[in-house]
Amino acid sequence: MQTNNKILTKNFEKNIFFNEKLSKYSWFNLGGPAKIFFKPQNDVQIIKFLKIIEKGTPIKCLGAGSNTLIRDGGYNGVIIKLSPKFSFINKEEKNILEVGAATLDKKLSNYALEHSLSGFEFLSCIPGSVGGAIIMNSGCYNNEISQILLSIKTVDRNGRLKVINADEIKFNYRGTNLPKDLIILSAKFRGNKGEKKKIKEKVNQFIELKKKTQPSQIKTCGSTFKNPHNEKAWKLIKESNCENLSFGGASISKKHNNFFVNNGDATSDDIERLINTVKEKVYNKKNIKLDLEIKLIGDQKIND
Repeated sequence: MQTNNKILTKNFEKNIFFNEKLSKYSWFNLGGPAKIFFKPQNDVQIIKFLKIIEKGTPIKCLGAGSNTLIRDGGYNGVIIKLSPKFSFINKEEKNILEVGAATLDKKLSNYALEHSLSGFEFLSCIPGSVGGAIIMNSGCYNNEISQILLSIKTVDRNGRLKVINADEIKFNYRGTNLPKDLIILSAKFRGNKGEKKKIKEKVNQFIELKKKTQPSQIKTCGSTFKNPHNEKAWKLIKESNCENLSFGGASISKKHNNFFVNNGDATSDDIERLINTVKEKVYNKKNIKLDLEIKLIGDQKIND
């Protein structure tokens, strides 16, 4: 990748960074540097970049960082983070919204409310951006983003643009079959015309429920594990006597045992050790394997 740095700087001077610290882009506030960090301003820049960068170079697209644990060793590849130019909402006919992938889920929910469109209320409780929400089929309170999605505009690893209809995507619980290196640029959603008052009431119900059950104003990435079939991850963690576990500055929220916390001086390794210990204890106690909901990216730090 070193031979590419001068070429990348020449072509993307204001939007390319080397050895960029990733901790400021994660809700955990953790993580080492990215070898290359690219912040494109438009579709054309992304396509150009993908055609210049060496084939085989690892590439990850980072959203709002709300469900990502970046390891202490950083990422030995390219991190692409869409600029605010990809945060937009356009209202089309038949209650259709075109939404940029960097748009925050909460912003989309608020926009739908202002335009009396229902179906987006649950997004008021989903941290993160629209692109990330689609990749992991985000949802809560019996709602999922796949239920309102019509299509996505994407660019693949070779810089080819493609629109993919929602019915071409295989959605599952907190996941899809979309390629890991696919970059979502925007999406189209369809809402239902409704009464603003009723939509607002539903939004408030979701927000109040979230406040009662989930911690706020802490360094966390939300639900650490997916809920196993007919089980609740937080309950399994509690019943396996894990709620008081800690490693370094990493601990488990007392309010919601599936939320792991950086108390201010944790490392990513502390969080990962906590994750692995909880998985082991739950399996030994309940004979149930917990699968991660948060994404782990990067390399573990090698001590000198």
